[in-house]
Amino acid sequence: MKIDIDKLTERELIDLNRRIVERLKFLSSMKAHADMLQFSVGEKVCFHPSGGESVIVILVKYNRKTVTVSTEDGQKWNVSPPLLEKTIENKGSVKLPSV
Repeated sequence: MKIDIDKLTERELIDLNRRIVERLKFLSSMKAHADMLQFSVGEKVCFHPSGGESVIVILVKYNRKTVTVSTEDGQKWNVSPPLLEKTIENKGSVKLPSV
């Protein structure tokens, strides 16, 4: 579908812009939701905090666009789901997935 924006009035352009922004937000929210569903509450996962080493955490809850994770010592983060990785439990020890 091609839209000739040169023929739209200022009011129509503002409305079109609002609708585009709403649609982009909706698509972003749907993607975040789909990414979240790859993980379960209570599952051990890992992520790489900015400037740090990998951290193994437990997924505590789903938020609108992020998930809340917690370490064994009680530190909590809100993390974007694409930054999480599943851990591989092998004979009682947790191994990080290869990067």
